[in-house]
Amino acid sequence: MKGQPYPRMYLYRRLVQAKLFIDTHYAEPIDLGAIADEAFFSKFHFIKQFKSIYRQTPHQYLISLRIEKARLLLKAGLPVSDVCYRVGFESLPSFSGLFKRMTGMTPSAYLAEQQDLKAQIAAAPLTYIPGCFAHKNGWLKK
Repeated sequence: MKGQPYPRMYLYRRLVQAKLFIDTHYAEPIDLGAIADEAFFSKFHFIKQFKSIYRQTPHQYLISLRIEKARLLLKAGLPVSDVCYRVGFESLPSFSGLFKRMTGMTPSAYLAEQQDLKAQIAAAPLTYIPGCFAHKNGWLKK
């Protein structure tokens, strides 16, 4: 006699559990086996199920998450080498290459752009505030 299949919601919860595991441990050297174990799936079944729900493989999701976290750290002004290791990359050249491929610019260029933007905002803050908001708060001359 064949057992009853698991309810769909139970399977989704396991995939969400694995995604949350990635979200929590993105900066650590995690591999597919550890993530699949978190969901109690075999590696190959896990990849298939994850991709069907999130439209990308677990590895693609991990890389995109690391790059997004790197963008936030670079925006905060941290040096590129520190950011590389903080988000879980082991090699500065591989981090730089992936960052450029995903964002269109190198991490150094992104950092410089963010620092320039901060300087512009500090020099003329009212140019970055919507006119209606500035007018409402009395920041514009009449």
